Amino acid sequence: MKSVVIIEDQTAIREMVSEFISMLPGYEIVGSFGTGEEGLQGCIKLKPETVILDVGLPELSGTEVLRGLTLHVPGVKVLVFSGRASSANIRELLSAGAQGYVDKMDGFDEFKKALDIISGGGTFIGPKMASVMRSLILNPDAASSEIPLSDREKQILQLVAESFSTKEIASRLNISVRTVDNHRTNIMRKLNLHDVAALTRYAIKHELISLA
Repeated sequence: MKSVVIIEDQTAIREMVSEFISMLPGYEIVGSFGTGEEGLQGCIKLKPETVILDVGLPELSGTEVLRGLTLHVPGVKVLVFSGRASSANIRELLSAGAQGYVDKMDGFDEFKKALDIISGGGTFIGPKMASVMRSLILNPDAASSEIPLSDREKQILQLVAESFSTKEIASRLNISVRTVDNHRTNIMRKLNLHDVAALTRYAIKHELISLA
């Protein structure tokens, strides 16, 4: 049996994915977590073979969790399962060590195919990931252009651009309102942007959020 951990902040989706995987032969759910920090610490303890990872997580972002997994759980296979990842997110996750990406809009048939492939040691190239890889090949300079923000700042910028209030961001990320305000101040200083509209345009331009 291949051991699987699910890290997904939406309870209904986490439970559906867990139930679906439990019905598949050869897989065993050994843990499921609703925040990035809990998920990373749980994986360090449980040492699963495969992790199902969402992108927009409280406490630690999907990229931060993935980097922690690569460091502390060598050989773990990570399938990113998200409905909000932009091309920039996917590029970042691939470079951080993800073996596959499935969009939540693709359905469970695509999910099962990806799970089987990465659990067997392969890499899953779904339609959205293939599009990103083609973009990288055709426009390699885009991959090397760095956004001058930390992972947490990118996460907060994404939430600001998606119209979450400071209080909502603080609650979602399990940090204080003052910490969110400090991050927003640093983001505006680094980007030389001074209102939400400008931050939103920047987030759209750099594919931190999707208009789809």
